[in-house]
Amino acid sequence: MTLPIRIAPSILASDFSRLGQEVGDVAQAGADWIHLDVMDGHFVSNISFGPDVIKSLRPYTDAFFDCHLMIAPADPYLEAFAKAGCDGITVHVEAGVHLHRSLQTIRSLGKKVGVTLNPATPLSTIENVLDDIDLILVMSVNPGFGGQKFIPAMADKIRAAKALIGNRPIELEVDGGITAETIGAAATAGANVFVAGSAIFKGDSVDTYRQNISALRSAAQR
Repeated sequence: MTLPIRIAPSILASDFSRLGQEVGDVAQAGADWIHLDVMDGHFVSNISFGPDVIKSLRPYTDAFFDCHLMIAPADPYLEAFAKAGCDGITVHVEAGVHLHRSLQTIRSLGKKVGVTLNPATPLSTIENVLDDIDLILVMSVNPGFGGQKFIPAMADKIRAAKALIGNRPIELEVDGGITAETIGAAATAGANVFVAGSAIFKGDSVDTYRQNISALRSAAQR
């Protein structure tokens, strides 16, 4: 199954002093999704923002809010993120021992269901939940910080994930080190959703963001 290419700017790389404006601007510039990296200082060694911040951003755009929870445990907070306005919620395989329960909870909240794997986590960990998810997120860097370089070996993992998906209508997302130079390898391997931070939030205008998004989209399509 062929799914559309989606560019998902990570607001982690935006100007936090004008976060609402940044979200509105990047959406106006052609972003398909807005990627929300939630970090707790426990599961990963950085802290970002929580549901109250996401709720404050929701009025700035009706673009799909793609919420990536890098927190452990995630289950106690799923309802809060759903109520904050997230359209899709993605949890890490490594963040808890009851993955299926977490995915069921997200579905019960009426949200798109995603599951994430760190670079060293094998795809076999999600084989038994494929019919319960809408999205697989392959981390192409170790999570916790922006600006890292794409791990080349993750192209093979993306390719294997695409084969595992088969004909299921599951989005295949990649996050980490995505630039106009690396997005082609990820797209060729089978990914259709691309998270990018610094590659998009260069410059400080809608026009600049539009150029950056267009460059990524063109490179992925090639």
